Amino acid sequence: MKLFDRGRDHVLALFRIVLGFLFFCHGASTGFGLWGHHAAPTGQWPGWWAALIQLAGGALVALGIGTRAAAVICSGSMAFAYFTVHAGSAVLPIENGGEQAAIFAWAFLLLAFTGGGTWSLAGVLRRAPLPAN
Repeated sequence: MKLFDRGRDHVLALFRIVLGFLFFCHGASTGFGLWGHHAAPTGQWPGWWAALIQLAGGALVALGIGTRAAAVICSGSMAFAYFTVHAGSAVLPIENGGEQAAIFAWAFLLLAFTGGGTWSLAGVLRRAPLPAN
């Protein structure tokens, strides 16, 4: 168990980075039509705006800048997607195709409570010594 305790901060940092990167890629596919997806028309509700949240929020979370606030917004956007797009067709995510939205929502909620942690850019900037005048 000590191995898991010692590695907790590093694994949480990797989780944050990977989750943010995946969310950024999700937004890039929707916003720019990458990886075989169709781009949402500029300004269209909710697709284009969701892509914007995914791009910005994913980048902020991956870099560890404003992680808690970005994670709350990302979590909320995925909860909104789940309840407006998926939940109406069936109760369980496995039945309505909402697994990805549900997992993203809960994962970002976790980061909203844990914060940027180790390897976050915000943490590095806080620890950086100020230049002497």
